[in-house]
Amino acid sequence: MRKDERQKFILKEINLHNKVLCADLSVQLKVSDDTIRRDIIELAEIGKVVKVHGGAVGTSFISPFSGQNEVYALELKKIIAEKALRLIKNNSTVLTEGGTTILELAKMIPKNMKATFFTISPQIAITLSEFDNIEVITIGGRLLKNANLHVGSGMINQLSEIRADLCLLGANAFSVEEGLTDLDWEVVQAKKALIRSAKKVAVLTISEKLNSIQTIKICDVNQVNYLITELEASDDRLLKYQDTNLTLL
Repeated sequence: MRKDERQKFILKEINLHNKVLCADLSVQLKVSDDTIRRDIIELAEIGKVVKVHGGAVGTSFISPFSGQNEVYALELKKIIAEKALRLIKNNSTVLTEGGTTILELAKMIPKNMKATFFTISPQIAITLSEFDNIEVITIGGRLLKNANLHVGSGMINQLSEIRADLCLLGANAFSVEEGLTDLDWEVVQAKKALIRSAKKVAVLTISEKLNSIQTIKICDVNQVNYLITELEASDDRLLKYQDTNLTLL
């Protein structure tokens, strides 16, 4: 495979899954780790990715406030955000992580809505702070810089004292067989804690991430109440999910 083809593949994987590991890419592309590292260094030098230990993350995932960064599938994520808003009721309590889709939802909150949001994402907290009727509580901890999320035991302990009406999660990968999965251990522990602290759980994801699996399990599909994509609920691409207990939006 030519270098330009490899780098195009790397960018697509980052757009879909936010983060990639050199070891995984070398297996997928059947090249050495060193070749993948050189590709990532070149992509980082031209501002396409951010190099992190063992791999790379997308620029929009690190700095979604920057107007210079192009958010992958932004229009589809706006559709998903609009659908997710239907689940948020006046005077409800909502838990969120971060990510570009949930950031779009945060921007869309109606001015007259009253709700309390707990979030482990500084960027979501800052965005929600612009709404007079929204109470924003940040669940603190060590900042995981390559995901812009608070992580660690302190954050998990704080979450254990909360019982929210709804938890909003993005997805790195989601499938009927393995449920919600990710490749970052600390992000997985944070998401597990969020799920435990909510009565209902909604996963927001573009359909390209469906039927994909990452290395670490967060939860089974039956622990998720709502699956929100840009597709119509009757779309054939959701047939497998229609046979579960998920409510499709």
